[in-house]
Amino acid sequence: MRLLILSGLAIVGALCGSATAASAGVKILVKTQTYDISGKTGEALIESMDRNGPRHGFMARAIAQTSYTKAWEFDLVEVKGTCRIGQVNGTLNLNFTYPRVASALPPALDKRWARFFAGVRTHEETHGDIARQMMRATEKSLRGLTIPNDSQCSKARREARRRIDAVFDDYEARQNAFDAREHREGGHVEYLVEALERP
Repeated sequence: MRLLILSGLAIVGALCGSATAASAGVKILVKTQTYDISGKTGEALIESMDRNGPRHGFMARAIAQTSYTKAWEFDLVEVKGTCRIGQVNGTLNLNFTYPRVASALPPALDKRWARFFAGVRTHEETHGDIARQMMRATEKSLRGLTIPNDSQCSKARREARRRIDAVFDDYEARQNAFDAREHREGGHVEYLVEALERP
């Protein structure tokens, strides 16, 4: 379950001449946290996740969650009235939240839990991969952007924001489509829950 998307944009400055020597690229910072659950049956573990999991909306809770923030910094270089983007630096702060069983499980349930958790992790990592792809696509979209007749670089700023937003909207639609497939009736998430609850 992907929940929180925040964004930031910083324009390092309109420079005359060449771009600064900072290294360009995308930096990915990953943080993983857990919340404790307990139970001696699959159903009890699901109930514990329902009580203790990360919030999804006002009342509901999720089994697991992927959230991220994204930020972009770039140099604007103006030469003879033409403005172009020089260095492009992006930072993706990617946060995963997973359940953690706080006590020993009976052997049969432990095996079912391991399969369930592997499926949950795969689901959340897919959200993370989509976010990583978004960052790479945004960097590619911004790199080398050149606007003629833009001595104040105002058109380049607007176009950079437009491209960042357009790529974000595209990949947000991909995130939502992935969740819709996974959470549909008879989908992968339902299969994982039923397999955990099944004695």
